[in-house]
Amino acid sequence: MCASLNASSTQAGNQSSGPEQNKIVPCLWFDGQAEEVARFYVSLFHDSAIESVSYYGDSTASATMKKGTVLVVWFHLAGQRFMALNGGSNYKISPAVSFVINCDTQAEIDDFWEKLTADGGAPVQCGWLTDKFGVSWQVVPSSLTGMFNNGSPEQIDRMMAEVVKMVKLDKDTLEKAFAG
Repeated sequence: MCASLNASSTQAGNQSSGPEQNKIVPCLWFDGQAEEVARFYVSLFHDSAIESVSYYGDSTASATMKKGTVLVVWFHLAGQRFMALNGGSNYKISPAVSFVINCDTQAEIDDFWEKLTADGGAPVQCGWLTDKFGVSWQVVPSSLTGMFNNGSPEQIDRMMAEVVKMVKLDKDTLEKAFAG
């Protein structure tokens, strides 16, 4: 990551129009797809943009990452800042970390599900999927947080009994199970 301090950069937009500097920013490690990933994700979420793109320079280039190759892409999705790094093949994305998308309607769940599983993405189970880049997402009803935070053990158990039967979550079924 030290390499990004010496890299050349171009602004993809007015940085001041993006979100405030987040205290914690997820960094996603890729092997050459960082810009493609950022552009894809920005196309999915409202209030999203690429902030800047940095490139490997003379002092940061290597045998696998040539001068002029994208090094880092800073972008934000719905107010959350991210960094995509082309760090090489040393590390792989894992389902051990996933991103939760809280959706207000079933139509929104369906839309994100369709777009994120397209072109090589794959449904998993319980509202989880893996996109075409190997990144894991949980596409869930916004009401799920309230059910977990405010439900009795019986309500949560009824709702979770339905979750484990599902691949893509059905908002109405979960809310009905929670209500009893």
